[in-house]
Amino acid sequence: MDDDDGDGVDGGDGTRGGDADGDELTYADAGVDIEESEAATAALIGMVGEGEGDYAGLLDIGDRYLALATDGVGTKLLVAEALSDYSTVGIDCIAMNVNDLVAAGVRPVAFVDYLAVDEPDETFAEQVGEGLAAGAERADIELVGGETAVMPEVVRGLDLAGTCAGLAAKDGVFDGEAEPGDALVGWASSGIHSNGLTLAREAVTREHAYDDPCPFEGYEVLGEALLEPTRIYTDLLDPMRDHGVRAAAHVTGGGWTNLTRLGAHRYVIEDPFDAQPVFEFVQSAGGVSDEEMHRTFNMGTGFVAALDPETAESLAAATGGRVIGRVAEAGGADGSVSIRGLEL
Repeated sequence: MDDDDGDGVDGGDGTRGGDADGDELTYADAGVDIEESEAATAALIGMVGEGEGDYAGLLDIGDRYLALATDGVGTKLLVAEALSDYSTVGIDCIAMNVNDLVAAGVRPVAFVDYLAVDEPDETFAEQVGEGLAAGAERADIELVGGETAVMPEVVRGLDLAGTCAGLAAKDGVFDGEAEPGDALVGWASSGIHSNGLTLAREAVTREHAYDDPCPFEGYEVLGEALLEPTRIYTDLLDPMRDHGVRAAAHVTGGGWTNLTRLGAHRYVIEDPFDAQPVFEFVQSAGGVSDEEMHRTFNMGTGFVAALDPETAESLAAATGGRVIGRVAEAGGADGSVSIRGLEL
């Protein structure tokens, strides 16, 4: 397939339109159909039952909740494998779990990891451990154990996932429902984080290699930009509680449509953080449309909270965030998001 040579429409905000000759790459083309994934998840939940909570499962243990979240690193591991650098994927593994707990208003406290490999390798095991330790320190949680499984007939290379436990007073968890009139405070992402890598990898490797020189600042080779660790947002928990946050969203799989998990409202994003250069490169290399980019990636903003407008500016000032938009009346049965001229 031909690469987008930059003839898409420049949106003026670091994003570009799809490929002019129709050779547009989508997440489904790359191998991940979000609608099918959601349907499969719904089927699983329907069979096993659904516990209380959204971003985290909440278990009533008397005077408080025990919360659990589980997630993995995903195909970001293939970039690490290509560069023989697994030193940061442990940070991603912890981040994807603790950020979900924070979105529920829960303080993460402990983490267990699961490393599956086709054959044991001391070097990458040490690198994975290095990242897990760094992630635990950033998140201020304890690593309390883990499991390494050698399964040559099941796994090619390795897979890394984990489960995080958290605790919250019953009046400490967020309601989980935004209200029309709420302000939206956002915080910058560190880059692609650990979702959408299947699409990003497909786009980048159309005509480039992970070890090609990086055309934008901050990284020596392209793969390093894709490996930038996911930002950890546990430091936001206390300030969000202090400022009366009603609901929060970790902008991960599904991109900006994650905001509709805060309720079937219309989320009007007027001042999002700029998308980092890696997003523009992925979009240009893959001829990906603006809409597909925003339905797949965080596009520069990794975490969002809904709260009363009277306290929003104070929260933003105290945490390095900013007011990025507002919650309006319902935009359909499932809610909608308006951002950068797009209706998602």
